[in-house]
Amino acid sequence: MDRVMKNNVSALALCVPLAVIGGAAFSETATPWDLLAAIQIDEIMTDTTYEVRKVFPAAIENGIESFDITGFVVPLTDGNEISDFILVSDMGFCPFCGSPEHGTSLQVSLASPVAGLIEGSRVSLRGSLEAITDPETFQSAIMRYAQIVDG
Repeated sequence: MDRVMKNNVSALALCVPLAVIGGAAFSETATPWDLLAAIQIDEIMTDTTYEVRKVFPAAIENGIESFDITGFVVPLTDGNEISDFILVSDMGFCPFCGSPEHGTSLQVSLASPVAGLIEGSRVSLRGSLEAITDPETFQSAIMRYAQIVDG
C-alpha cells in the first residue's frame, strides 16, 4: 500500500509565501524563514521503497549565493568552538526538543569555527544557501560558508 505523508506545515503558512514568491519582489515583503517554510516536502513510502519529493520556490531552486538570515543557534556537537549547527527562528521550534511538530530549521556550516557560540544565541548570518535535492533525506536546505554579520 502506498502512503504519502506531507510535512506539518499549515496551508496558510505555504500560501502566503508562495503568493509573494510568485511576484518579483519576494525579498522585499517576506522573510528568509518564509522562503524556507515554502519548500514543499512529500514523504512517499511503499512496501519496498522510500522517497522524499521536494518542490522548491523558484527563488531558491538553484541556490542563493548570498543569503541573509537571523535565528537562534542549536549546536550539533559539544565543545567551545563550533562550525556546524542548526538555526531556528524561535527556540520553541527546536528540532531536537522531542516534538515532531517543530518549525522550520536550517543546517549551517560556518566558513570558520567560532568560539563561545552557545545554544540559544541569536545570530545574523550571511552565506550560500543550497537546496538539497537528495530523495533519501527529509533535509531540504543548507547554508554553507556562513559568516556572522551585524544585525
